[in-house]
Amino acid sequence: MTIQYIESSKLPTSWGMFEMHGFEEVETDKEHLVLSMGQWDENTPVLVRIHSECLTGDALFSLRCDCGAQLQAAMHNVALEGVGAIFYLRQEGRGIGLLNKIKAYHLQDKGADTVEANEKLGFGADMRDYSILKPMMEKLGIKKVRLMTNNPRKMDALKAQGIDVVERIPHETGRNPHNFNYLDTKKGKLGHLLGDGER
Repeated sequence: MTIQYIESSKLPTSWGMFEMHGFEEVETDKEHLVLSMGQWDENTPVLVRIHSECLTGDALFSLRCDCGAQLQAAMHNVALEGVGAIFYLRQEGRGIGLLNKIKAYHLQDKGADTVEANEKLGFGADMRDYSILKPMMEKLGIKKVRLMTNNPRKMDALKAQGIDVVERIPHETGRNPHNFNYLDTKKGKLGHLLGDGER
């Protein structure tokens, strides 16, 4: 997968001024971005969040997942530290796309869990590809990360690409009555490192 850097610009937000870096997959024209704040050198472990696009959670404030809350918490944490990067990957619905995610939600409305719904549609439980991260991190001079995640698969993917994950920072937020089963499934079937939470 070839990915190329396109351009950067400033992005003022409620959490402060970020720098927005645009990247494009050459084969698919799919666009990805990184929000960064502050400066680092290659020996500095950088506070990083790898966030897959979730239109419903990030932009439409859905309570079916914890994605929007996780994105906002990551921006808040980077702003508090003053240095960090959020990789925003266009991999909607764990890689199945927005319209298929709506189909999966329909199946969940009828009783399927998030993994069963994907599988009934003929997809794997998680179709995301993290191989694009290495060239993006190389462009930004990131070799060591302190990763905000509950997903061991993200840590394994970075380590497999030679990126040093020096610390995992738990990133659990956004639990609510609408996503208890979703989070329980992520923990039980996808191995996410989550607490039991209150019902």
